[in-house]
Amino acid sequence: MNKALAGVRVLDLTHMLSGPYGSMILADLGAETIKVEPCHGEGTRKLLATDPKNSLDGMGAYYITLNRNKKSVAVDLKTEQGLSLFKDLVKNVDIVISNFGADVPERLGIDYSSLAEVNPRIITCTISGFGSDGPGSKRPAFDQVAQAMGGGMSITGTDQHSIVRAGIPIGDLGGGMFGVMGILAALYERERSGVGQHVDISMLDCQISMLNYMATMHFLSGDDPYPIGNSHFVHVPYNTFSCSDGYIVIAVITDNFWQNLKQVVSCAEFNDAKYDTQPGRWQDREMINSTLNRLLSGNTCEYWLAQLEAKRIPCAPVNSLSQALRDTQVLHRNMVVDLKHPSGKSTKGPGNPIKLSRSSDQEFTAAPTLGQHTQEVMTQLLNLSVQQIEYLREQGIIK
Repeated sequence: MNKALAGVRVLDLTHMLSGPYGSMILADLGAETIKVEPCHGEGTRKLLATDPKNSLDGMGAYYITLNRNKKSVAVDLKTEQGLSLFKDLVKNVDIVISNFGADVPERLGIDYSSLAEVNPRIITCTISGFGSDGPGSKRPAFDQVAQAMGGGMSITGTDQHSIVRAGIPIGDLGGGMFGVMGILAALYERERSGVGQHVDISMLDCQISMLNYMATMHFLSGDDPYPIGNSHFVHVPYNTFSCSDGYIVIAVITDNFWQNLKQVVSCAEFNDAKYDTQPGRWQDREMINSTLNRLLSGNTCEYWLAQLEAKRIPCAPVNSLSQALRDTQVLHRNMVVDLKHPSGKSTKGPGNPIKLSRSSDQEFTAAPTLGQHTQEVMTQLLNLSVQQIEYLREQGIIK
């Protein structure tokens, strides 16, 4: 196996989405990722598990996707022996990642300061709604809470009265992605210092970071932007347009693109010289958008995309999920892969978007059954005998 994080070992205490998504990325990149679950299993196992449309042999879509390439060890951390076993595992790993609620790691005795006592090189990462400190740190949070508080939701929708969240759970996914960035930065720093550290990820912080230049615009202008649908606050035309059989987007962000667009649609109304530059187009943006929408509705998406692409005008179909997942570029990039089930069956899911020139072996092992690797891990990392493992199992410490 030639993967970038081969040799890195992770204890994964995550559940739901933000944390499991981060640890999934680490696992996809080759880290040996050991999912540490309570003996009854972590809650994500149950999501969609009995839904006939969205499960496979008792595993729901969440679990199958987020836990590929991982091992499962079931340990009761609320018992003295279980916690002792976990800390013994910590001596043999590089990273512990979790997304418990506020203060839970401290209550369980698995926070960074506690784990650093047994392994000074350990890197811990917590992904929470609001971070480890501050007046709001103890508030519970899920994806939509982060989206709402982070400001991005206020500019998503058709107008000021139609606020909607992002269609994908960017609050959760953002936390997972920034968690991976923080962990990799801490791993790199450890090469210099020789010691680990704690990575504190707030989903709210991540949402604020992703406001990016729009936050700076607010500080400069003092204005609060509002939803403008799929249009743009500078460029015209930059929007979603109806064709006879669906929708496409067109993004005219330079005056040259506008000249090319005029050749495609052949509209006399667009020949006014004032539209040759952005200020004139912006002034009459409603007319331009409505006229373009009327013209494009006379033919198919395929027809117009071919014409636009021939003139190098940025454009795209508004794909459904089924269309996106069978796009030739997506398939060429190995972004649709087989997700196996321990039973031997399989379904398909999204691949790994991180492509490395030398270390990109693609391998996706099945999401594990509960405790599937408990004996393997306890034997290999802790040198426990079969008899010791059986005793712990009988006592309900492991499963």
